[in-house]
Amino acid sequence: MSGPRLALTFPGQGAQQPGMGRPWTTSPGWFLAERAAEVTGRDVVDLLLHADEQRLRRTDNAQLATFVLEMVILHELRQALPTADRPLVCAGHSLGEYSALVAAGILSFEDGARLVAGRGAAMRAACAAEAGTMAVVVGLPPDEVEAATASVRADGGRVWVANLNSPLQSVLSGSEESVGHCAKLLGDSPAARIVSIPVGGAFHTPLMAPAALAFRKALSGTEFRAGFAPVVANIDARAHRGRDNWPRILERQLTSPVRWADSVRTMADDLYCDMLVEIGPGRTLTGLARRISPRVSRLTVSEPGQLPAVPAPAGRNVA
Repeated sequence: MSGPRLALTFPGQGAQQPGMGRPWTTSPGWFLAERAAEVTGRDVVDLLLHADEQRLRRTDNAQLATFVLEMVILHELRQALPTADRPLVCAGHSLGEYSALVAAGILSFEDGARLVAGRGAAMRAACAAEAGTMAVVVGLPPDEVEAATASVRADGGRVWVANLNSPLQSVLSGSEESVGHCAKLLGDSPAARIVSIPVGGAFHTPLMAPAALAFRKALSGTEFRAGFAPVVANIDARAHRGRDNWPRILERQLTSPVRWADSVRTMADDLYCDMLVEIGPGRTLTGLARRISPRVSRLTVSEPGQLPAVPAPAGRNVA
């Protein structure tokens, strides 16, 4: 493959911003927003252009709008950077895994949109049935955070580590009371900084089991193709091909932690990627990659003006 060895990465829910589609309305790839509306029966264009912060915070709205914008940006990136049409590997954070599957040719855009709409609806229903919350823990290693959650669960609490994002960033998820108790335990460390996340559900924990069950039929009825690149899965940070059991992987993803730090290491160290490209709103994954694998070049594409800004890949000797 000529050019840099690309890993395409896609952020998940939480990256969305009001009006995030406006810079892309004159781009050729904008037709995908209209196509997604036809496929899902949802007014995706309105979500991307006019939804305010509160409306976008709703789980089903946030997921569908973010997925579709990522697909619009991917379409444009492939015109500016031909190697993005055949990446070495793809990965996405939580919801972003569906964008990664489309980018790798494992899912069609239409099936991806349908699954994301169904996933968002199932998760929203689970949140309504049993409320939960999440909080980011910055400054402590994952094993300390894991130990704190285990301690709270030993006393009957319901809190888990939902995201292992970087060597010093993890996310708590569970019942509001248990997350608060765990945050208090961790907050006694002077190195810790804890920030609550304004969500109404305990994502990536056993409390999402009803959503996984409701979503199973949609997954089992979807065609997963061979594709042309592997996708590093959240549940185990391993590269999976299109012939692997993606329905089972995606079902487990709803109740399992996102192993993002290990996923980046898989792409950078095991697969020898020399450029990590974040496609979608914000630059959260780019910041995490800098902390996890600083030797690898990084590119963020969240607005049209960033498309020509393609840096040279970092030098690396590969045996």
